[in-house]
Amino acid sequence: MKELLKKYENKAPEIVFNWKDPETEAEGWAVINSLRGGAAGGGTRMREGLDMNEVLSLAKTMEIKFTVSGPPIGGAKSGINFNPNDPRKKGVLERWYAAVSPLLKSYYGTGGDLNVDETHEVIPITEESGVWHPQEGVFNGHFKPTEADKINRIGQLRQGVIKVIENPDYSPNVSRKYTIADMITGFGVAEAVKQYYHIYGGSVIGKRAVVQGFGNVGAAAAFYLSQMGAKIVGIIDAGGGLINQDGFSFEEIKDLFLAKKGNTLVAENLIPFTESNKRIWSLQTEIFAPCAASRLITIHQINKMIDSGLEVISCGANVPFADKEIFFGPIMEHTDYKVSLIPDFISNCGMARVFAYFMERKVQMTDEAIFYDTSKRIKEAIQNIYNNNKSKTGMSATAYQIALNQLI
Repeated sequence: MKELLKKYENKAPEIVFNWKDPETEAEGWAVINSLRGGAAGGGTRMREGLDMNEVLSLAKTMEIKFTVSGPPIGGAKSGINFNPNDPRKKGVLERWYAAVSPLLKSYYGTGGDLNVDETHEVIPITEESGVWHPQEGVFNGHFKPTEADKINRIGQLRQGVIKVIENPDYSPNVSRKYTIADMITGFGVAEAVKQYYHIYGGSVIGKRAVVQGFGNVGAAAAFYLSQMGAKIVGIIDAGGGLINQDGFSFEEIKDLFLAKKGNTLVAENLIPFTESNKRIWSLQTEIFAPCAASRLITIHQINKMIDSGLEVISCGANVPFADKEIFFGPIMEHTDYKVSLIPDFISNCGMARVFAYFMERKVQMTDEAIFYDTSKRIKEAIQNIYNNNKSKTGMSATAYQIALNQLI
């Protein structure tokens, strides 16, 4: 696996598009790792300090993710080095998407990512640049549909991603009008845990869980895990944390979800970050869902969790371990051979899978059908790991082996 991984990491990307904004200090990159299947896909992120190497690593991660989520295309990513809180952000995005619109019309599909919103920024701004939909390039490059078929499928994709969830089983409050895009990634993180216990033995019911990050992904993962019967004993977010060794009730988790401000955990009894960061890693817990930023978790933190009874990790964040390597660094490898580690490209594939689902011909548009499709895809991926490796350790190494054999 390591030889395959090294070969994959070292292979140069097919296209690197570099842009310098004429009106601000912003700089952007679109990296297309390959045009496997005639197209490539990956979202657009913005943060201060971002560089081309970060975009490249994310493009390669996307290509591996597509081996699970589909469609069988290449990985790509866009990244803009700019402060997302700067009032000039909208203008930067408008000029960026105008510059990359020929790619988006031909063979590259994008979406939202860190600090860039799919519904309110990506879709309307790309439309202004003459792009029918941010995924138009995937339709044209990979699916090659007739004009009529493309119109129908793009309409389906537009409607589906922003579809308001009506089934209360999938929403903490249907009157708040949460969309598929709001909930599906966190659902996948929780569903991966459920399917892991189903396939490897045991049950999620009664298991204690710690969630890192309480944005869209972490809050939704906590909601679904709690709904499944897990006991959330700890939540840690950038602004502080919450600990309850007996586990928060499902109603309490729902209330926390509904009370969050944007991507921030809000609670009266919030424990300051420094204190919660000291305590949370030693909590007795079987499930860990890292859903915050990439490359945060240290070897010291993970060893504390392992010593406290950790059984399974379901990654909501891409590359959650503080390794410098693109994929499989020493902290991740150490963790993979101590506990069951479900890799990010399986557990957080929900949004990529939703895109793939709606690109197909005439799919069902119900909440049940959409969430079931993601659940089925995650179950198949974990079953495939089990078929190749019955051990509860080495799951990520096996998953990478399976994926890389499709790409190299």
